[in-house]
Amino acid sequence: MTRDDRRRPLIGITSYQDDAGWSVWNQRASLLPQTYVDAVVRAGGTPVLLPPQPGGADHLLDALDGLVLAGGPDIDPARYAATADSRTGPPHHARDDWESRLLGAALARDLPMLGICRGMQLLNVELGGTLLQHLPDESHQTVPARFVRHRVGLVDGSRLAAVLGSAAEVSCYHHQAVDRLGTGLRVTAWSADGVVEALELPGHRFALGVQWHPETDPDDVRVLRALVTASQTTSTHRETAP
Repeated sequence: MTRDDRRRPLIGITSYQDDAGWSVWNQRASLLPQTYVDAVVRAGGTPVLLPPQPGGADHLLDALDGLVLAGGPDIDPARYAATADSRTGPPHHARDDWESRLLGAALARDLPMLGICRGMQLLNVELGGTLLQHLPDESHQTVPARFVRHRVGLVDGSRLAAVLGSAAEVSCYHHQAVDRLGTGLRVTAWSADGVVEALELPGHRFALGVQWHPETDPDDVRVLRALVTASQTTSTHRETAP
């Protein structure tokens, strides 16, 4: 390992538990789309996968410089005191619990964090907000496994606007969205149909959520690079601590 490799911030990325096949095997697996890993590497970080597990969130975050809450299945509506809509996916309790603990610990220690799609929704829910459980059909999600490209407007003066400018073309794939805003959160981007596209938590070093998938664009890692840059201060502090 080179000296430069050691200085690359360690960025934890939450991952799935699902059935998967490879070679002659078909087993339960911890997995994550490679786009997340590649995007963090291109942005200057070292990715570390964080599959759902019973405990250890605090211990893990002691070793990490930043956190990405990745996209994934719908959050259990019971977490925001709602009854499940018929179009809401089945709950994934282990992942909800694990990511809730990671997020709480990250915010408590002011660790830089980025929520992507589901990750942004979890940030809102964990701070007391609610979700719209289904958007109009074929608006932000059209056919399975195909991202929708659309333009979002960013709020002047926000951290995200400093990174992307006043507007951006993004790739999204979601059928739920932020409804009531969580405590302390600020909306920093909207789509033309009024859907919340980004959230920030003022007062924290870097606490940002985007409804789209910045990891899918190999030519634009500005959002991930902003997280990695913020995480550099965590890495530097750890290297210089006695």
